[in-house]
Amino acid sequence: MDAVSDPAPACAGAGRAARAPLPARVFDLGRQPYAPVWRAMQRFTDRRGEDTPDELWLVEHEPVFTLGQAGKPEHVLAPGDIPVLHVDRGGQVTYHGPGQIVLYPLLDLRRTGVGVREYVCRIEQAIIDTLDEWNVGGQRREGAPGVYVGAAKVAALGIRVRRGCTFHGLSFNIGMDLEPFHRINPCGYQGLQVTSLQDLGGPSDMDAVKPVLLRHVARQFGLELRPQAGLPDLGG
Repeated sequence: MDAVSDPAPACAGAGRAARAPLPARVFDLGRQPYAPVWRAMQRFTDRRGEDTPDELWLVEHEPVFTLGQAGKPEHVLAPGDIPVLHVDRGGQVTYHGPGQIVLYPLLDLRRTGVGVREYVCRIEQAIIDTLDEWNVGGQRREGAPGVYVGAAKVAALGIRVRRGCTFHGLSFNIGMDLEPFHRINPCGYQGLQVTSLQDLGGPSDMDAVKPVLLRHVARQFGLELRPQAGLPDLGG
């Protein structure tokens, strides 16, 4: 199966399955341009086999707008000097830039026993649980994937599933300049408000949030995190 996730599923609840933890290698890529990381995710997914360990990639991207596979260019209003890339995830247009955690879970869903709809639910729940660590109440919104606080979106999702394996993932606004979101219709919604954890009273330091987010993602999918030195293969 090669699927793109767009609609938000109805979530009856999310929690870890009762089984032995699955090992997952964790890479923190630091600050990187978007395109090489995107291509590396594709290669990793195409080349992986039944025994390939799952991986979680954390990254902070250079400024870029990305349009999903069915993204409509008219939602990019005035990009200015920020590049626009048409990519192979679900969803419409979003912005990535400094001060935003991007997490790419490269998981084999067949191992986790989780379907695509539940996968989206569990990613959202991990973000909601992370926000709760700083007493920020995050919610889902029916028909609009991601996590919201009141009327404002604090985290976006756009995923791809190929042969049962996930790539792309989530972006979580921590302490960033939100101005570029005014140059687009975020996620295809005109006038959608966007916020950050810092503006909601939480930390602006991404290093304070990363381990909390990883812990909650690990809990949702029953993962044993194994931090790695260095970087995954980002070459051609």
